[in-house]
Amino acid sequence: MLLTDTHTHLYYETDNTKLDGLIQRCRENSIHRLFLPNVDATSVPKVYALTEAYPDMCFPMLGLHPCDVKAGWEQELDEIKSFHNQHKIYAIGEIGIDLYWDKTTLDIQIQAFRKQIAWAKLLKLPIVIHCRDAFDQVFEVLQQEQGEDLRGIFHCFTGTVEQAEQVVALGFYLGIGGVVTYKNSGLDKVVEQVDLKHIVLETDSPYLTPVPYRGKPNESSYLIYVAQKVADLHQTDLETVATTTTENSKKVFGV
Repeated sequence: MLLTDTHTHLYYETDNTKLDGLIQRCRENSIHRLFLPNVDATSVPKVYALTEAYPDMCFPMLGLHPCDVKAGWEQELDEIKSFHNQHKIYAIGEIGIDLYWDKTTLDIQIQAFRKQIAWAKLLKLPIVIHCRDAFDQVFEVLQQEQGEDLRGIFHCFTGTVEQAEQVVALGFYLGIGGVVTYKNSGLDKVVEQVDLKHIVLETDSPYLTPVPYRGKPNESSYLIYVAQKVADLHQTDLETVATTTTENSKKVFGV
């Protein structure tokens, strides 16, 4: 069995002994592919260091997180772009719009989002979208930018069935994580209506820890609980979910 965590910040762990443990537990749970989004310029070296330490498992992405889009964001994005030739990357992300923390930066978040979509198109790479309390704004940008060269993942999707259908119609995959295991999230009702061919799995570790470890720091090895929940919702087995979602991730990332 082969599971893929399409979104993990595993590099936040700086203790090498603990990091080795995190990786070992991934292997024990059949999670052998980890996709790492940075968030700002300072996090890129950490992403690359983890990729170099575990080249058989870790795949880097580059982007400027919407929560880090502030005054001077153009310079920060240029710095992030300067890392591009140091290591092969597999997506531009995570990028998008976040109106949960700060609504005042919406205009520059949209500017940064568009600029990074253009970068992804130039490099012929997928995008990994962060969208929090901003589905309409994100979707408006995507509709304006849509085309054969625009593809990717709606990271941490927690929307409605209708929104899921809109995402799928644009050719994007739904990134499903620990929220699907939460009793009152309602995401389970959505996921059971979405064909597995439109789903990829993620943890967003160390955040959004699935049941039974909710309330504790998340880690990529806990992806097994997300996968099992999706299997239960689709009345199928874990192997089927692992195979289908990993194949979906290969279609997105090209590896």
